[in-house]
Amino acid sequence: MTALAQEAPVTTPETTTPGPDLDEVLWQAWKAMELPEGLRAEIIEGFIEVSPTGRFSHAKLSNQLRRQLLRYLDSESRPYHVNNDMNVMFGRNVWIPDAFVSPEDDDEFVTEDGLGLDARCVGLIVEIVSPGHDGTQRDRVRKRRAYARAGIPVYVLVDAYDGRGIVTVLTAPCPAEAAYAIENRVHFGTDVAIPEGPAKGFVIGEAITGPPRKG
Repeated sequence: MTALAQEAPVTTPETTTPGPDLDEVLWQAWKAMELPEGLRAEIIEGFIEVSPTGRFSHAKLSNQLRRQLLRYLDSESRPYHVNNDMNVMFGRNVWIPDAFVSPEDDDEFVTEDGLGLDARCVGLIVEIVSPGHDGTQRDRVRKRRAYARAGIPVYVLVDAYDGRGIVTVLTAPCPAEAAYAIENRVHFGTDVAIPEGPAKGFVIGEAITGPPRKG
């Protein structure tokens, strides 16, 4: 009787096909979106977020702030302007702030595809916090991390849903930590000045937020 030796199984290297670049897939999906009027789409921390444009109180506060900020920049003869309803791009992240300050001569900062401005030219971003859990978390948490990660020098939140209303001025971004090192919070109706950047000295106070609210 002859015993046959069992041959060792023959293996071949497994061939794998690289998966899609998820950031690129997200980017292409965002560019292909066609939203109804009144909605906007942003890419925040790897997700497309669709949100409605602000309600009347949101728009009124946002418009008042932009008007006063523009007057301030003009009075100081600073070569910057105030933008809104425009894409700010950081890699494959896309934000549409309620207001942001960038140089008047910003042609060199337009992205190659012409879809918006590079975040590196932005000296100040202001968000009027939106109502609801998702709206507040987007402005207070996700955008706060995203703007710090991008090195936005000053981030201001005007938050009517934080107690009696709070204006928060965040400075000293730490991109590696996605955090701001300095935070200054004041109640609505209390003056707070922008401490640095192109809008340095601009005061957000009662003329913008309205008088102090009763608890």
